[in-house]
Amino acid sequence: MNAICIIPARYGSKRFPGKPLASETGRPLIQHVYETAAAARRIDTVLVATDDDRIRDAVEGFGGRCVMTRADHPCGTSRVAEAAEAFPGADVVINFQGDEPELDPALLDRLVEAMEADESIEAATLAGPLADEEWDDPGAVKVVLDAAGDALYFSRAPIPCARDGEDSRQAPRLKHFGIYAYRAEALRDYARMPPSPLERTERLEQLRWLEHGRRMRVLVTDQRPGGIDTPEDYAAFVRRCRGREGAET
Repeated sequence: MNAICIIPARYGSKRFPGKPLASETGRPLIQHVYETAAAARRIDTVLVATDDDRIRDAVEGFGGRCVMTRADHPCGTSRVAEAAEAFPGADVVINFQGDEPELDPALLDRLVEAMEADESIEAATLAGPLADEEWDDPGAVKVVLDAAGDALYFSRAPIPCARDGEDSRQAPRLKHFGIYAYRAEALRDYARMPPSPLERTERLEQLRWLEHGRRMRVLVTDQRPGGIDTPEDYAAFVRRCRGREGAET
């Protein structure tokens, strides 16, 4: 199975403008993410999809591969879909958003292997334990699953809510990680779908897929990678990087 990993990157993030180029570690953040994807065993090709010359120059500067896309994409997955058209031989396309530099590359392999093992899976993603302090944080996206392990709903709101208190809670609290694997034809289907009301309301691109009646498998891990949404998240990442470097010397 031929799998490509495309990292959508834009400069104008509302919460953290210029995030892909933040380089207090000595390397731009987009390079950290690129190297994580390149370390996965089941990924054949890694590239960045962007509409910004500064990001392209940074990627090419560290020897990475970059594809320029239109500037009017409403979300990362549609940008990935455009870039994927240049790779007609790909069976699986992974949308690895550029804010998970500490993700275990083995999780990307797990997405590919799940789709290889089960031909009925058109789309898949990842989730892990939700920390207590993330329960009320709209920046931490929650997901609830059906009995087969497919997503029932993603939300920025606290779900599932234990109506009768914590003692009555049966379902786990899961945090969604913004990594998606699509079969090539399913990704083309996504790109043809109009943005949906729930997607627009929650500002969660994956809801378009569910709202159009499609299934998304959720692979649950015990890991809890540190995503980077804000300058504060990035500062914590820099501290962790420096701590690891100090431990190695």
